[in-house]
Amino acid sequence: MVESGAGNHHRTCPAVPASPEDLFACFDHLGISVETHHHAPAFTVEQGNEVWGAIPGIHCKNLFLKDAKGKLWLVVAPAHTRVDLKTLPGRIGSARLSFGSAQLLGEVLGVEPGSVTPFALINDHQRRVTPVLDAWMMAQPVLNYHPLRNHMTTSIANDGLRRFLAHTGHVAEVVEL
Repeated sequence: MVESGAGNHHRTCPAVPASPEDLFACFDHLGISVETHHHAPAFTVEQGNEVWGAIPGIHCKNLFLKDAKGKLWLVVAPAHTRVDLKTLPGRIGSARLSFGSAQLLGEVLGVEPGSVTPFALINDHQRRVTPVLDAWMMAQPVLNYHPLRNHMTTSIANDGLRRFLAHTGHVAEVVEL
C-alpha cells in the first residue's frame, strides 16, 4: 500500500511522541511531498534489504549515539556505508561515541530500536540531538527512512528533509561518512 503526503491538512506538528499520522500531517502542513510504502517490519539494514524491494531512492541507516560528555547524535548514512565510531568524533567534534540506550532513545526521540529515523527529530522539542547527515546521501534526489515505525518506508526528496529539519529547529552537520 502506498500513501502520499502534501494534501490539505491544517494540523500543525504534534506533541511528543508523534505517530506516523502526525508526521504525515506535519509534512502536509509544510508542503512536503512524500510517498510511503508498507512492508514487513525491518529492524536492521539486512532485514530492510529484503523488504525495500523496488522502492526507489537511497535506503539509509540511522545510529543514535551518545558521546562521553553526554551529547546526543543521530548519524544518518546510506545503508551500505560503514560508519567508523572511532574516527567519527574527530570529524564531528564530539567526544568518544557509543550507542544510546533504548530508554534514552524512547525518551528523547519517541521511537523504539529498529525505528530510528531523522523523522523522529519531530519529537525532540528540546533539540538535545544533533543530526549528522552523510554528504553523498544529501546530494541524492530521493531518500528513504522509516516514518517512526519500521513496518513502513517513506521516500522524501533531499530538500524536503532539509525543510523538515529546519522546521524542527535542528541544524544538521553534513559530513563525508
